[in-house]
Amino acid sequence: MLPRSFLAAVASALFAQTGHATRLIESSSLVPCMKNSSFSANMFHVVFTADNSTLTYEINGESHVSSKIILDVNVVGYGYPVVQIKVDPCESADLKGLCPMISGPIPDMKSNFILDKKALASRVPSIVYYIPDLDGKVKVWINSTETADRTPLACVEAEISNGKTVNQAGVAWSLALTIGLCLVISGLMSGFGHFTTSAHVAAKSLAVMAYFQAQALIGMTSIPMPPIVRAWTQDFQWSMGIVRADFQQQFATWYQRATGGNPARLLGQLATTSVSLQKRSNEKSGNLKIKTLRGIERVSFVAKIEITNTFFTAYTFFVFVIVLVALSIAAFKGICELLTRARKMDPSRFAEFRAGWRLVVKGILLRLILIGCTPMIVLCLWELTRRDSVAEVVLAIFMLLFVITLLTIASLKIWRIARRSEQLHKSPAYMLYSDPTMLQKWGFLYIQYKATMTPFMLVVLIHALIRGAFVALAQRSGYTQAIALFILELALLIAVCVVKPYMDKVTNTFNISIAAINFFNCLLLLLLSGIFGLPPLAIGILGVLYFVINAIFAGTIVIMTIITAARAIISKDPDSQYQAMPDDRVSFVKSSTALETTELEALGKTARGESRQSFYNSLNADSRQNLTSRHPASRNASRTGFYAPDGRFQSQPTGFAADDNESRQRQVKKYEADWRPFGSEPNVSSAAKIRDMNGRY
Repeated sequence: MLPRSFLAAVASALFAQTGHATRLIESSSLVPCMKNSSFSANMFHVVFTADNSTLTYEINGESHVSSKIILDVNVVGYGYPVVQIKVDPCESADLKGLCPMISGPIPDMKSNFILDKKALASRVPSIVYYIPDLDGKVKVWINSTETADRTPLACVEAEISNGKTVNQAGVAWSLALTIGLCLVISGLMSGFGHFTTSAHVAAKSLAVMAYFQAQALIGMTSIPMPPIVRAWTQDFQWSMGIVRADFQQQFATWYQRATGGNPARLLGQLATTSVSLQKRSNEKSGNLKIKTLRGIERVSFVAKIEITNTFFTAYTFFVFVIVLVALSIAAFKGICELLTRARKMDPSRFAEFRAGWRLVVKGILLRLILIGCTPMIVLCLWELTRRDSVAEVVLAIFMLLFVITLLTIASLKIWRIARRSEQLHKSPAYMLYSDPTMLQKWGFLYIQYKATMTPFMLVVLIHALIRGAFVALAQRSGYTQAIALFILELALLIAVCVVKPYMDKVTNTFNISIAAINFFNCLLLLLLSGIFGLPPLAIGILGVLYFVINAIFAGTIVIMTIITAARAIISKDPDSQYQAMPDDRVSFVKSSTALETTELEALGKTARGESRQSFYNSLNADSRQNLTSRHPASRNASRTGFYAPDGRFQSQPTGFAADDNESRQRQVKKYEADWRPFGSEPNVSSAAKIRDMNGRY
């Protein structure tokens, strides 16, 4: 039986050299650091409380050492050697039980004792207790004194922490609520008719969300990282659907078991399993289990989610959000109708939303699918490598194909419409923004881009697919992930800087800065991967640098997004704060809105027989001006002529002066002959021309 004095000696060596915050230091994992180590612990938990100098430990393990030994203890902080001491049990009255050390099992051992407070104060700097996610390790070599070269018999290593961390649930929920509120404000601005403001708020919100997901993906890679990097990236795992709820975990376990799966029980086996979050492989020593977690498994464990429940957790979270949003919009529509019927709300308020709320629901749900594209790609592909149950594999395949197919078809459709608009109207923005149905349903994909840069949607989609595939399928190779992410982010940064595809200068600058930070993070990830063999001290410094740069940048872009959303709410005319778009999209949206009412009024008058005037003559002066002067072809027209009712430019006939009103009237009457009163047989060619121009009859 291994005496308790040995455990006390190791624990004392571990924690007499370091410190924590509520003034404590702890470790919960003791793993072998050499092959064929003769000492191992499958459960290890040690806490040193500085305020009362109490050391409490709980250990369960096994020893195969039977010899006189000497303990070689090394304490390292951020890769820098802090303390190196040697302890000879034969020369210490308190450790006589280890002279010699006896082979045998280590039962569940719990104890606590008081250390020398004055001796500890002289060795442990006070700041050690307050640094979040302390990057400290203690390595203990058990060497034999019966050989001349003091042969190592065992080696154990423990990662120490002071209990302070940047991984805070409050931070995660605050970020999630901020992005959610900004997206809601964007929708409200669109409902109030402030199209430009809505587009800017949505563009910034989606860009910030993409940055959060990029941070989460770095945490999902299998590259060993400093504790502060792991904790920081864990703050963003909610953006990937990694959100724990007790009832959800119970349902996931039941569903997996019911569909032929074998649920993991790692969180319930911590008393018999030592978990390491840094090593690369699982190890066994005798009958003891040492579970090593990396990548997505590591993220799930820190979130207190069983590994086999990870995919189903993200899947159900994604579906839950979609259903919740759809029901919320339907409820809001119902409330508006009730208030209108009760005459407590102006009937014109949210009239457009109430008339086409189903289309609004489709547009918002498609936007949520765009946001959920990255997590679904990563976790669906990862599930295909794990195969937790047959039903979950089927869900993963269906969801993956659904998301990719939907977004690909939508992107190609938008690109095709933009090209057709360019051919017919000399502007790709005309058909994209003049049709309210098109804008409401598919606008989420292209409003943040210039009308001429709609193909860039496919670039972003392909980038997300390839990046997700490397993160999900290369979990066993951190080197592969680091190199692939570095190349992908470099390519995207170059593309964004050269093409500048976003709708204006401010949005381009915002997205270029995010792309630059993502590339910088992947560069640090490449250095942290160990490819270049950097010393531990450099690794520790890079970890702190990663946290500081990203914390400042994340705070900056979140504040900018909040300010944009706040100005949208406070300002009486929020659209006046933004410059006109280069593609003149706003004028097309306004002209479409202005014409919609007058068209219906003109057709109504004709149906009632109140007027036999042509549609063109029934329009008021402002609508005629919108129809002619705002048509995209008018920007390039240097010829003398006029716009006919079908929207086509007609050159002035040869032989007539530009101000010859009589000749102009004759041409107008010629085109009026093509327009028939409502109820008679329509002229097919004229109807086709109207459809080509406005996307509808």
